[in-house]
Amino acid sequence: MVDLARAAAPARRTPRSSHDHAVLEVLQSIRALSDAMERMHSGMKGDMDMNATDVAALRMLIVREQRGVAVSPHDLARHLRISSASTTKLLDRLTESGHVERRPHPKDRRARVVALTDASRALFFQHFGERLRTMREVASGYQEDELRVIARFLDELSGAVDPE
Repeated sequence: MVDLARAAAPARRTPRSSHDHAVLEVLQSIRALSDAMERMHSGMKGDMDMNATDVAALRMLIVREQRGVAVSPHDLARHLRISSASTTKLLDRLTESGHVERRPHPKDRRARVVALTDASRALFFQHFGERLRTMREVASGYQEDELRVIARFLDELSGAVDPE
């Protein structure tokens, strides 16, 4: 007779080599980092009195701003995987609360871009500044070649988890 609970459970492979063990340790560390990031973002939602989508939008805008990349409402919708109608509601809410502004696109006057307000940027860094500083300190402890490997690994892993 087949044990259905055992058959339905994912196969648990015991590490056979030191490489298998190292891979397992990395995956466990990634899970711990993911949990820590989730707790950090949940704290920010409460601190800033925002929902998860609002916070995700602000994070995206901060990252793109630091890269010097303009963000259109379509970019935001695609990143957040929400509809155009939901994006409009999100932008209305964030504009009304003073977090973002809709501005004319710098090159295409027919289009609009979404930009953080100075107040929103300051609030974001007020809540995340210390955590960002400590994360930077951790990264500063690695050599440039190690950081390039870490960055490549994280980029590839992000692509594997979210191919979009």
